[in-house]
Amino acid sequence: MRINFKMTLSKLFFIIPLIYIIICIFIYFYQRNLLYHPGENNYLDEGPLNHKIEKIYINSESSLVGWHFQKNQNYKTILFFHGNAGKLDNRIYKLNEFSKMNVNYLIFAYRGFSGNDGNPSEIGLYDDALAAKKWLNSKKIEDKNIILYGESLGTAIALNLAKDYSFSGVILESPFTSMEILAKSYYPYLPVKYLLKDKYNSISKLNNNSAPILVMHGMRDKIVPFKMGKEIFTKFNGEKSSFFVENDDHMMDFNKNLINSIELFITDLN
Repeated sequence: MRINFKMTLSKLFFIIPLIYIIICIFIYFYQRNLLYHPGENNYLDEGPLNHKIEKIYINSESSLVGWHFQKNQNYKTILFFHGNAGKLDNRIYKLNEFSKMNVNYLIFAYRGFSGNDGNPSEIGLYDDALAAKKWLNSKKIEDKNIILYGESLGTAIALNLAKDYSFSGVILESPFTSMEILAKSYYPYLPVKYLLKDKYNSISKLNNNSAPILVMHGMRDKIVPFKMGKEIFTKFNGEKSSFFVENDDHMMDFNKNLINSIELFITDLN
């Protein structure tokens, strides 16, 4: 049996580029399903809230559900930006610790999360963050008394908002430098620069923020490399502090040491 190697090679030269193009097209149109996971819970089972909250709704492009806790009107308020997966309930273990501190908080769900209408996108989430800030302002809470807290994807949202306003402080838990750089580490064979819709370029906005920052990151983070959190900390030119933990993964252990670091950071802002 004879094999026509020339014909086989010519077919391969045609098929391989075609498959690559199909993969690129798929990634381009499906990428937001890969990035945003409203129905996925990456957390351990959560217990109930140990304090009473006010369930509120924030007017953005659509109505956004939020939980507001005011312990003392003279305390600063944490404005919490969650990560790319799960519901508000999945952060209860953090909120329970906040309730023990001398601080108030507002946590809200982005469009498309926790039953909210709409579909998440970079610009959309930035708009939602601004709407949450304005909601606090409408309650006579000034920017100088607001602490932004970003968790993973939320760190990019916090830094984007911080570049335009003067807040009391910014807390970044497991931050990344940019989605483009992060995506390249996952998909080195793809032209990420040209495919990516939501770039979340935090590193370029970092020093437009005038508030002190606290950077927290686990050195064994398998989702966002620790070196990204270290770079965020190193390249920030303002007042800063860090909490780096050798054995923590992406979702950091909310233990006594981490909580003490947050409390000390907040105390130093007063």
